[in-house]
Amino acid sequence: MPSKKIKDFLDAHAVKYVSIVHSVAYTAQEVAASAHIKGKKLAKTVILKIDGKIAMAVLPANYKIDFELLKNAFGTKDVRLSNEQEFKDKFPGCEVGAMPPFGNLYEVETYVAASLLDDIEIAFNAGTHTELIKMQYKDFKKLVKPKVIRFSSKYKT
Repeated sequence: MPSKKIKDFLDAHAVKYVSIVHSVAYTAQEVAASAHIKGKKLAKTVILKIDGKIAMAVLPANYKIDFELLKNAFGTKDVRLSNEQEFKDKFPGCEVGAMPPFGNLYEVETYVAASLLDDIEIAFNAGTHTELIKMQYKDFKKLVKPKVIRFSSKYKT
């Protein structure tokens, strides 16, 4: 079970968290609605390909990636969404589209959108389309050590 890897990791570091089970949901907005969490409080994980290397971008569910900001941040034009074939084996035990934002557990560089820094808590997929983990952002930051950059903008409603 994929969430066990995350829970074991959090338990080993004495981090407090809450597990939230919800009905099956695939998009970040569906997950937020199903779990009764505001889109801003749900961190979604997007897998990118930057200069041919797999990377993880983490941003609020109600935000989208601005690829121009990403290209500028990395000083490259070679930034795109990764396709499933390129990363499916990188996250063993995780359902595609439900990878937790712990790139450090999968040897994947993790980038966090600056817009997440405003949150005291974050919630994220625990490796399945039916479970979230909610924890303090400061604990997430301490464990994952993500690189914080500006690469997202809020969806227009």
